[in-house]
Amino acid sequence: MKSLLILMILFGGIDAAPSAEESLGSNIKKVLEPDPSPTPTRKHRKHSTKKPTPTPSPTASAKGRKASPTPSPTPRSKSKRKKTSPTPTPGESPSETETPPATPAESPEAGRGKKGWPNVSLSPDAIEGYEKYPPKVRQIVDAGLELTKQNLGYTYGSADPANGGMDCSGFIYYVLKQNGFPDVPRDSSQQYVWLRKAGDFSAVLGRKEDSFELDDLKPGDLLFWRGTYNIDRDPPITHTMIYLGREKRTNKRVMIGSSDGRTYDGKQRWGVSVFDFKMPPPPKSGDANISPVFVGYGRIPGMPAQ
Repeated sequence: MKSLLILMILFGGIDAAPSAEESLGSNIKKVLEPDPSPTPTRKHRKHSTKKPTPTPSPTASAKGRKASPTPSPTPRSKSKRKKTSPTPTPGESPSETETPPATPAESPEAGRGKKGWPNVSLSPDAIEGYEKYPPKVRQIVDAGLELTKQNLGYTYGSADPANGGMDCSGFIYYVLKQNGFPDVPRDSSQQYVWLRKAGDFSAVLGRKEDSFELDDLKPGDLLFWRGTYNIDRDPPITHTMIYLGREKRTNKRVMIGSSDGRTYDGKQRWGVSVFDFKMPPPPKSGDANISPVFVGYGRIPGMPAQ
């Protein structure tokens, strides 16, 4: 306290230099007496509530710019592990896979030609029960199917594949002549007579596919029609083919030969091919000579009985 008093006196002495009227006692009195002036009170300022400035959106800050989306993380691709087939135990036998039936093969011509669709060939495995056919019947069927692979057309009056085509009776003549039937006639009418004289012929008057008259039809039999075109001959047989049996894929009857417009699978074919064996519809006119009529079938003379 004394040191404080001394300091105040010294400072007071300095301040008293300009005004000599003040005495030392008055200075001491000023120091010891409290300041009578009241302490001014501070006025509290009214806090102004300022509205918060809204944060600008990304689109407002930069006009015309689109905020680039945050790329989503690319999922890791799971590595595919090869499944190893379990090793069969000694007591197990591997399961057998069923072999699908063979499909008919068409000639190399692409699409539809000037005269119908490409010719068709079948493999022997595509024919139901082929493995049970007698050897001579299989020989005839194989020879005929081989000709269907040569893309032969329909050529009236030809019985030689070297000509590029054959007619219906020319096909029968060539196949039988090459496979042990030297006395086969050349035209369809005489082939019909040849078979009828052998005594093994079944006449067909019905027009339904399930007619009882077709119950004795066997693979390798000759088939005969009349009225496929207008010609004066006696007997009036105009068309012939060889019956193949039923195709595995469709269970439909099929035949083989040469034709100028018969169908396979609903499409017309011209030439040496496999064809559908179907009963023709009734004649469209009163003259049956210009409408196909199926006459009947029979075993090739000299062919072993089945």
